[in-house]
Amino acid sequence: MEVSNGLHAMTAEELARFVLDQQELFILDVRNEEDYRNWRIEGERIKSINLPYFTLLEGVEPALARIPADRPVLVVCAKEGSSKFVAERLVEAGRSPVYYLEGGMKSWSEHLAPVKIGELADGGALYQFVRLGKGCLSYMIVSGEEAAIVDTARMTDVYERFAAELGVKIKHTIDTHLHADHLSGGRKLADRSGAAYWLPLKDATEVIFHYDSLEEGREIVVGDTAIRIHPIHSPGHTIGSTSLLVDERYLLSGDILFVESIGRPDLAGLAEDWVGDLRETLYERYRGLPQDLIVLPAHFGQVSELGEGGKVMARLSDLYRSNPGLNIADEEAFRREVTENLPPQPNAYQAIRQANMGKQTPDEDEQREMEIGPNRCAVHDQ
Repeated sequence: MEVSNGLHAMTAEELARFVLDQQELFILDVRNEEDYRNWRIEGERIKSINLPYFTLLEGVEPALARIPADRPVLVVCAKEGSSKFVAERLVEAGRSPVYYLEGGMKSWSEHLAPVKIGELADGGALYQFVRLGKGCLSYMIVSGEEAAIVDTARMTDVYERFAAELGVKIKHTIDTHLHADHLSGGRKLADRSGAAYWLPLKDATEVIFHYDSLEEGREIVVGDTAIRIHPIHSPGHTIGSTSLLVDERYLLSGDILFVESIGRPDLAGLAEDWVGDLRETLYERYRGLPQDLIVLPAHFGQVSELGEGGKVMARLSDLYRSNPGLNIADEEAFRREVTENLPPQPNAYQAIRQANMGKQTPDEDEQREMEIGPNRCAVHDQ
């Protein structure tokens, strides 16, 4: 952390450690009230308040009165400038040390924290990349000297660096469905690394670029130790949603099943058409799978879903006991639950879908703006 006269710059990576390690931190968020209500930094031992920047221009006394003396203080804004200004005023007023978030909420939205999930057969390994500021989860499946990336975020350099550190070559990138909450980096990473890019056929009817069809029965092999990825068609969130059975131990469920909720069927405007598929996938197809599988979703909605070290995972049998979306016996009640009173839809989700089809090519700044905010892919996310 950069230090200057009691003023510290905290990076998104350093902030991630506070969240993952469940360390105490107090956040003064100086964005406007609507942005704070919509999306903010959360953690088991993180407390935050919102005092908009304009209310502190004539003095930071309102903030000083509410900042505790017994824990670190981080000032947060959208891009960095306002938080640095307020942090400087707090230091001048005698509060020290004070941190500001380097790059603001934009940098927080883009940070990926790799977490090792477990070992695979013959020395392979499975890693989860936790995007804490967005609630997105992606995966690297490693076997021998090869790797496959699942549900790639647009920050592809993170996967490239991690693969280089492990000494493996990226051979496959896979999207479990056509995403509506974030821009996929799968095709970009495939182009950069010479990998095959896989996308479910039924989600690709409007896609305008080349892809390999992710279909049930088509096995994907990673490395000479032959870690096998078996696609399982599991529609409901999208018509082509496809789960991945990895090494007969892990179920990468995409946006169909989460730790505390289930996928919403409405982001393509076809909720009434897809709700039956969603119920069949969750209540019949998944019921027929081995119940000791470890479920690894593509998103999380609440910090309570973060387990030890930041891992987001659960045994399938446990989810059938505890997940509210898997315990709605009446079919009509289920239909109402997943089509009515849903959380707001993700920011710019229609434009994101168009970009993921190849029909729009937003520049870097536009991509950041499109992704700002939570993912909101689950029925019960608030």
